[in-house]
Amino acid sequence: MPGESKMRYKLNQEKLKELEPIFYPRSVAVVGASVNEQKTGSQWLKGLISSGFKGELYPVNPRGGEVFGLRIYRHLRSIPGPVDLVIVCIPRASVLRVLGDCAAKGIKAVYFFTAGFRESGETEWIKVEEEMVRRARQGGFRIIGPNCFGVYSPEHGIPYGPFNLHAEIGPVGFISQSSGHVGKILEFGMTRGVGFSKAISLGNGADLGSADFLEYLALDPRTNIIGLYVEGARDSRCLFETIRAASEMKPVVVWKGGRTPAGARATASHTGALAASADVWSGALKQAGAIEVQGLEELADTLLLFQRVGRLERSNVSIICGLTDGGGGEAVLGADACAALGIEVPALIEKTRQELVKFLGEVGSVLCNPVDLSQRFGDPQALERAMELVAAEPYIDVIVMYENAGVILGSLLKERADELNNTIVNFSQKQSKPVLVVLPPGPAEMRRLEIERMLSHAGIPVYPSMERAAKAISNVNRYFRRNAGSSKAQKRL
Repeated sequence: MPGESKMRYKLNQEKLKELEPIFYPRSVAVVGASVNEQKTGSQWLKGLISSGFKGELYPVNPRGGEVFGLRIYRHLRSIPGPVDLVIVCIPRASVLRVLGDCAAKGIKAVYFFTAGFRESGETEWIKVEEEMVRRARQGGFRIIGPNCFGVYSPEHGIPYGPFNLHAEIGPVGFISQSSGHVGKILEFGMTRGVGFSKAISLGNGADLGSADFLEYLALDPRTNIIGLYVEGARDSRCLFETIRAASEMKPVVVWKGGRTPAGARATASHTGALAASADVWSGALKQAGAIEVQGLEELADTLLLFQRVGRLERSNVSIICGLTDGGGGEAVLGADACAALGIEVPALIEKTRQELVKFLGEVGSVLCNPVDLSQRFGDPQALERAMELVAAEPYIDVIVMYENAGVILGSLLKERADELNNTIVNFSQKQSKPVLVVLPPGPAEMRRLEIERMLSHAGIPVYPSMERAAKAISNVNRYFRRNAGSSKAQKRL
């Protein structure tokens, strides 16, 4: 790790107290809300109202008036009660005036949807961003952003951005320099069953950065898994030391944006992030104990498996395929995808193999692992018996079902297809070994999505390809192998 010191960084418990008003504010002021309900500031206010925000709400606009039944205050100083958090949605030329009011009002934190500062590359606005931070320091409050959507705190009724985006409440905390990536990961959560404790988009990170929020989430009792999208860091030593300390307690899954020259140029104009070698980042992240991923899909896949499966200290996989015909090819595909990542697909013991032969037969079946059920086409009883036999194998840790939904839905009655999937659900709920389902897209996409939602609702992780399922298994297993001696990590999941 670059510049590694001999002393390990210790997480500061005071960070919880300092940032708590950002996620659990008693009151929120929205600067830029107006009588025009379609304006961004007004939409932000509307989202807070419809999400059931638990505190006081104060729209602020120099023109005054009323919106959504709330009085619009002409400036922050005129608000009668205390204000913890301020959301700013006004032109950039006016932000410095707002900061003076924040200091006078005793605000705890402010985040700026307003953009056009460091990321513009213009000297004038880079200096304005620096002045914003100086005034925040002087006024005793913190800044999130600028150029961001701020925080998502579903437990406290704070939606993500002005679009009122919600996902399930759960154990995942997510930090991102990109507002769009937070929105997308929340959408993944809504469709695939990832639940979030909190999410933060920090944009330019002029004041509070990734390390600050990472430290908070590492200490947050409501967060067990942390995802991080980062384009660059003002203080790489601080970030990597915080990752190291956090990953000893909880999984930290990191996606580094801007790994290529083209990506690095994009990050500079996106959040003003400084470029660094992809190899340097990868080496430092590995040394810090993070699980590095290479894109939004792998990030979501890995967070999903951490949440649904938890501890996975070994990764010996059994694959069951051929729920319809064509299981031989599925068996090869699954075995190759696992082997490419060092995941074992061990042969079954002779006793188990003989039991499989009894109801599957020798001819046309693969019985060594993967297990091919083609000879009992669409038979729920055969599927259940195969899963029971595989789960009883002491060296099998994960069971992966490969379900070709297009063929199943095209060749079986809906009732029989439902019975197969209900068999998988019932089996997963009555034994302890994790069950994953690979459900590739196909011609019956709408019905396939219904199956995916049903399985996800039952707590079963669903992946669109064997390669993505295998990668998630490898990532989760790697964390637990790396942290095998950490008592803190053992207790979390």
